[in-house]
Amino acid sequence: MSSQLFSVSGKVVLVTGGSRGIGLMIAEGFVDAGAKVYISSRSKSVCDAEAARLSAKGPGKCISIPADLQKLEEVHRLVAEIAKREPYLHVLVNNAGATWGEDISSYPDEGFEKVLSLNLKRIFSLIQASLPLLEAAAVPLDPARIINIGSVDGIHVPLLETYAYSASKAGLHHLSRHLASKLGSRYITVNNIAPGPFESKMMKATLESAKDQIVASVPLGRIGSPADMAGVCIYLSSKAGAYVNGATIAVDGGLLVHAKSHI
Repeated sequence: MSSQLFSVSGKVVLVTGGSRGIGLMIAEGFVDAGAKVYISSRSKSVCDAEAARLSAKGPGKCISIPADLQKLEEVHRLVAEIAKREPYLHVLVNNAGATWGEDISSYPDEGFEKVLSLNLKRIFSLIQASLPLLEAAAVPLDPARIINIGSVDGIHVPLLETYAYSASKAGLHHLSRHLASKLGSRYITVNNIAPGPFESKMMKATLESAKDQIVASVPLGRIGSPADMAGVCIYLSSKAGAYVNGATIAVDGGLLVHAKSHI
């Protein structure tokens, strides 16, 4: 039993925003563990290149299906493309997201709308569209899994003026709990991961300007590594995580428990 407890070999996985940053860390971890991974992002060239690189290193496979998930029709096209290739989907990782930082006096309506749409509404749309594929993979002792990538900024109040981002992630955490209560009886679990500081495009400017301060706020004294993120996703997707449902797991090196107000 122990040798298979954390196995995801042969599972079919979709990682949105899987061509860079945290999404790429997750996708690479699943490929390294022998899964068949579909990645999606807006940039076809980057998505195709990363899928080819991951497939070449194996042992799993990676397939690129570029899509602009701000658009509802693209959400449905993505699921239809996977359904052409696969009879089921074992794991859906909702990682694609956006942020917008601006002073409250000039924070634009279009910025709030963009962030809320991609980070919350379209995640719900993709889950809706993916349910038939997830249900086809679901069995009582090894459910299908939905993993939503939230943020520590959806738990505490961030220092930066990223109002729509923190609101969207807090909303995603609660949406996930609501979905977990409804989909568990269909043998589909729904959990959140709330990352702290990781190397990503979204965090690049913040890390460039305040990396020492951020590292000092983390009890473990470092930025998160790709293995830190991939490991939690693999745990939640394996038999080891089969009874975890409705949880929000902070992967932050202890930042939240160490944080002062407004850190």
